[in-house]
Amino acid sequence: MRRETLLTGGVVVVVLAMLIGATAVPGALSEPRDDVRESYLDLRETTIEPAAVGGQTVTLAIDARLSHRGGPAENVTVETRAVDADTGLVATTTRRSVGDVDGDREVSVRSNITVERAGGYRIDTIVYEDGERVATGRQSVQNVDALTPAYARSAVTFQRFENAGVPLDAITYRIDGVSDNRTTLNVSVYVTNAGNTPSEDLSLRLRARQADSNVIADESSVRVGQIRPGRTEVVRTRLTVPDGYNYWLDGMLLSDGVIVGTESAPANLHPTERLRANETRQEVDFESSDFERDQPAEREMEEPPQTSAAGPGFTALAGLLALLASAGLIARRQTNE
Repeated sequence: MRRETLLTGGVVVVVLAMLIGATAVPGALSEPRDDVRESYLDLRETTIEPAAVGGQTVTLAIDARLSHRGGPAENVTVETRAVDADTGLVATTTRRSVGDVDGDREVSVRSNITVERAGGYRIDTIVYEDGERVATGRQSVQNVDALTPAYARSAVTFQRFENAGVPLDAITYRIDGVSDNRTTLNVSVYVTNAGNTPSEDLSLRLRARQADSNVIADESSVRVGQIRPGRTEVVRTRLTVPDGYNYWLDGMLLSDGVIVGTESAPANLHPTERLRANETRQEVDFESSDFERDQPAEREMEEPPQTSAAGPGFTALAGLLALLASAGLIARRQTNE
């Protein structure tokens, strides 16, 4: 009996010791935790779009989509860097701290990087978990310089008539008159507001450029004003050019001094040679004097005096003979005295 009592007391002591030990160690009696599972973090996709376009730089908005499952991923960081496609040099780098990620879900990590508006770039995305690289991705963007700066955007464009039976140019002309080998063109330019709001206050600069020499024969500036949404405005002006040549009529739309659109159309005044859009140049007889502008009469007085037709050598010899004759005359006069 005494032996059984001692055995029972020993068991009680062991149980008490276990209970005391479990209480002293935190979490020893807690339920099993899910965070002991290994975490899995993947980079599913990366999308890139222009956020802001300036004259010299472009800000790219990058959205990296992370997929997580398993236990919590601690201290997650996403690094994004832009590498110049031509030189291979790193143009810029940015880092975003995500913190801890748990649960089976997808996480969007957004960041902005600013690069020069030129050429192309390789966009590298690197995902770190607690300082260790766990996923990488690579994208590329090309022709960044083709993005239109915000200040040069306009809903007003030159209106082409592509759906007509014969394509019509946005710039057309008719001949108003010919006098003294000069032709006056009455030019009509069609511009359309493709936006949903009235356009900004615009102006049109039109010039006649000789097709083979690129000499500007004449130019004109016309105020367009505002154009209602969805409406086409016909802007008219006159240009006077030397007859017998072919020209490109170049139109430039300007908003607050910034060119927001350009267009060109041929004007064929040569009797045999014809210009067409996107064709190569053809050689024609060209007289630069036809493109001279009359100068004011005052300018003629500023021209340096012309030398004698006899040439500078003859003039110096004549001066020397006159000097010798004068000296002989003086000596003869002194002798007679």
